[in-house]
Amino acid sequence: MYNVVKQVGNYGESYDRNVGPATPLKLERGQNALWTKGGLMYAIPFR
Repeated sequence: MYNVVKQVGNYGESYDRNVGPATPLKLERGQNALWTKGGLMYAIPFR
């Protein structure tokens, strides 16, 4: 998992790079935002 995140980035970085505001699609995160920013996404606790 570490190597994948290191190579392609986390979800937010991937979203911004492929469909985010700086791309031709110009999609905001909306409900895909983190829960701390009004969205529905939250990370499950790792043990």
